[in-house]
Amino acid sequence: MNWEDECYLLSKRKFRENANIINVFSHSRGKISGVVYGGNSRKIRNYLQISNKLFVVHSSKNENRLGYFKTELIKPISPKYFNDKERTSAIVSLCSILDILLPEGQPNKNIYNSFEKFINSINLDNWIILYIFFELNLIKYLGYDPNLIKFKENNNIPIHKIKIDTFLYEVPDFLISRKVPEELSNSLIRKSLYFTRNIIQNKFFIPTNLIFPRSRLQLENYFN
Repeated sequence: MNWEDECYLLSKRKFRENANIINVFSHSRGKISGVVYGGNSRKIRNYLQISNKLFVVHSSKNENRLGYFKTELIKPISPKYFNDKERTSAIVSLCSILDILLPEGQPNKNIYNSFEKFINSINLDNWIILYIFFELNLIKYLGYDPNLIKFKENNNIPIHKIKIDTFLYEVPDFLISRKVPEELSNSLIRKSLYFTRNIIQNKFFIPTNLIFPRSRLQLENYFN
C-alpha cells in the first residue's frame, strides 16, 4: 500500500542499528507508524525532530504490516525553540498526548488543523492561551464534551467550582465565557492547565491505564 502526504512527527525510537520507527500525524491518514532506514544518519537525524513538518512517502506490502517511510523536511518547528523551555515543553507535550491518544490509521482533520494552527501561532505572545484552548478543543474532538457553556453565569467571578460527572473542578471563568482578560496571572494560567490536564487524565488516561506525559506536568511548573 503506497501513499504520500504531509505530516508532523509525533515520536521516534531507535530500530536496529541505523533505523528508526516513527509515528507521524498525517492530514489524510491520521497517526501512522513506519520504519525510516538511515534514520540515525547525520542528515536524517538532524531533521527527525519532534513536531517538525515532513513530507513522507509510505510503502507497505499490506495494511496489517509495519510500512516504510521515505522522509523530507518541509518545515523545522522544534529547532526554533530549543532555547525556550516553556514552548519546547508545550510542543513535546502536545505531540506526546496525540501520539498516545490518537488511534492508528484514523484521520481526524479537526485535530490536525487545530494542531497545525497552534504550531503556526506558537511564536505569538499569547501562545499559552492558545495552548490551553487547543487542549480544550482536543478533549471535544476526542469524543468528550464538558459543555462548559451551560455553566455560564452572570456574575463575573475568576474561578468557578463545577461538578462534571463525578469530579469537582476549578474552572477559570474565561474558559467558560471564552473572553480572555487582557492580562492573565501565572496563577490563572496554572489553574487553566490543571483543569484541562485533569479532564484529559480522568477521561482518557486513567480509565485505560496510560501514562501521562511528564513534559505536560513540567509545563505547569513553569507557571508557578
